[in-house]
Amino acid sequence: MSSKIPVTVLTGFLGSGKTTLLNRILTEQHGKRIAVIENEFGEIGIDQALVIDADEEVFEMNNGCICCTVRGDLIRILGGLMKRRDKFDHVLVETTGLADPSPVAQTFFVDDEIASSFALDGIVTMVDAKHVSLHIEDSNECKEQIAFADVLVLNKADLASPAELDALEARVRSMNAMARMRRAVHAEIPIGDVLDVGGFDLDRALETKPTFLEPELPFEWAATFDLVEGSYTLVLEDGPDESMDVLFAPLVSGERVTARPVQDRAVRAWSAAKAWAAPSGSIPFDQVVTLDVRPPGTKRYALRVPKNGKVALYTEHLASEYGLRFEGPRGAIAPSWEKAFAPGHSHDDRVTSVGIRLERPLDRKKLDAWLSVLLREKGADIFRMKGILDIAGQNERFVFQGVHMLFDGRADKPWGDAERSSAIVFIGKNLDRAALTEGFERCQA
Repeated sequence: MSSKIPVTVLTGFLGSGKTTLLNRILTEQHGKRIAVIENEFGEIGIDQALVIDADEEVFEMNNGCICCTVRGDLIRILGGLMKRRDKFDHVLVETTGLADPSPVAQTFFVDDEIASSFALDGIVTMVDAKHVSLHIEDSNECKEQIAFADVLVLNKADLASPAELDALEARVRSMNAMARMRRAVHAEIPIGDVLDVGGFDLDRALETKPTFLEPELPFEWAATFDLVEGSYTLVLEDGPDESMDVLFAPLVSGERVTARPVQDRAVRAWSAAKAWAAPSGSIPFDQVVTLDVRPPGTKRYALRVPKNGKVALYTEHLASEYGLRFEGPRGAIAPSWEKAFAPGHSHDDRVTSVGIRLERPLDRKKLDAWLSVLLREKGADIFRMKGILDIAGQNERFVFQGVHMLFDGRADKPWGDAERSSAIVFIGKNLDRAALTEGFERCQA
């Protein structure tokens, strides 16, 4: 453990105060050199811009959940840090508010290369004392974040009564009796309570989730095919999703798709840049490609195999959902092996995000009036909103964050030489993209 770099995972439901705690850690005089890995759920990346200026490096992963399709990104970034381990004393991973922390923690145990250099020091879960009651019963992510915590911070304690705080603490303790619990306002908590916790409790994690050490994969189906050099066609029928990620990868003689090194290689490739293939287009070999499956009817994608050998095919959805088949010069080719993988977990697909960016400055009075009406009428469905705005007549960025009907905004650092624009993100249920865009545009000066 002493030779490994400790890693703290900072989690908590949307708007619980993770970035506030992160900024507090980065500004404390603790003498640590911290590498920060940021992940957010949203169409526009804002969280990295909300992290205060510091000497620490911030690595950003956007538009995906760290516990799902971008877990390969986490492995890739950690792998890059391993080559510069003399520059960091600690790594802090801030997850999206919709992340199940167990696959994140799992990375430090099931990936041999990562486990040799990093040690999971602990999971710190922020709990919004004001709003958690709105989500704790119907959100699996919220429950998982609490259950896997080594430290639970009941944040925004000033917004709840003593009786409400006692009831919340009892409710949370019933879900995780072993975690250290702290109450806080504006994430003010001694840094020693959240860093150098002393090690993630693997035994307790296995009690909470017996399948904890079984790898959670970003693909749901895999198969192997014995192919000779030549041209082939992947054929799909109509399916349930408008796109599907697919990966073809060559296998060395004797390799099995279920072997850990082969799976790890596929997970890493899954996080790499994706190519786009339309029907009647071609699929690049040995690369993750997103297939456009929107056109109705049978869809065909060309594939050129450069040399004889065994290849693995990984797909985001089950082959049966798309009537997937593989055709060669002599007709359909059956896989020599195939397996369906149960998806590790799924998010509430009612929760979506809307991101809007405007180039013209905003009128502060129009903005205040619009947000006031929006929160009054739609606040229950808006779990989280955040933005960095260009207000007409002001030289500083205007930074705001909101959770349900609570809103906080203030002038931030000067724009300086940065290009001025306004970016806003909403996360919640029943979001009306057109109405939000129209309302935000009306706020322009």
